[in-house]
Amino acid sequence: MINEKLYKALVEFENSEEAQDYYYKAMDELTGKVKKDGHEETLREKILRVYAMLFCEDTAMANAPYADVDDVAQTADRLYIGSVGYDPEHWYRMKHHFPVIDEDNYDRFAALVITDLNCGQLHEMAISEGKTLVVGEASPLSMTREQRKNQKTSSVSLTGGDI
Repeated sequence: MINEKLYKALVEFENSEEAQDYYYKAMDELTGKVKKDGHEETLREKILRVYAMLFCEDTAMANAPYADVDDVAQTADRLYIGSVGYDPEHWYRMKHHFPVIDEDNYDRFAALVITDLNCGQLHEMAISEGKTLVVGEASPLSMTREQRKNQKTSSVSLTGGDI
């Protein structure tokens, strides 16, 4: 479900109607996990749950255990590729052209992050170049250069194959 085809559809989303169709269809697929209220979790819900687990520990989480638009919007600016710094090629949200995170795209952004970690370019870079997704401060624009250089990072291991 979280696979290279979904990753490619997310990367091509803006340029391809076929990619958009695949994305919407895939996100509504059922995962097989039955929730406490009796309904089966969709891939969209699974991705938002995993995103929340990895990146939203200090947000309000009004829709716990799933990230909602506010959770994703508050955390999107923390994600960097390789090293922390204001560089649009390495600031994840801008690299993938999400100038605004809102109701129309928050789940697509979360899906892009999770699929990229699982089977996309970030996954490949982690293996071949040692580059990873770094979680930085909430707003890189409010940090001094010294603060960016002195941030502490820690790795997260997603074992067991697909997320």
